[in-house]
Amino acid sequence: MTHINTSGAAPAALLAAAALLLTCAAPARAAAEREPAADWLLLGVTRGDARSGLHPTDRPDAHTGTTRGALLLCDPPSGHARAARACADLDAADGRIEAIPPQDAPCPMVHAPVTAHARGQWRGQPVEYTRTFPNRCVLEVSTGAVFAWDGGR
Repeated sequence: MTHINTSGAAPAALLAAAALLLTCAAPARAAAEREPAADWLLLGVTRGDARSGLHPTDRPDAHTGTTRGALLLCDPPSGHARAARACADLDAADGRIEAIPPQDAPCPMVHAPVTAHARGQWRGQPVEYTRTFPNRCVLEVSTGAVFAWDGGR
C-alpha cells in the first residue's frame, strides 16, 4: 500500500500559487498606473451666433444653423485630419481651449459668425466650451487645430 504525505505539499502549493498571482498582478497594476486618462472632446461648429439666434443668411427660405462636428480622441490621436496637432494644442493649454495661444495669421473682416462648442474630458477633468467668433478664420486662429477638422490652416 502506498501512502502520499501531502502535509508539506499543500502549503508549498499555496505559496507557489500566491507568488504566481502576485507576479502576474504587478505588471498589470503597473500598466494601469501608466495609462493616461482617456482624453476626448465632442466638437461642433454651428453657423451663426447661437447665443442670439442671428444667422448670416436670415431669410425665411434659408437653411440656417448648420452644425458640423467631430469626436476628437487623443489616446491615440484620431477624430479629424489634424487630431495629433489638436491634441498637442490642448496638452500645451492644459485642456483649456480658451488658453490656446492665438496664431499670428490674417483673417478677412467678413461677418459670418460661427459658434464653437466642445464637451468632454481632459486628464480626467470635465471640459465645457462655447464661444462665438466673427468667422471661421478667426475661430481657427484662436483655437489652434482643435476645430480644424477639415484640414484648414
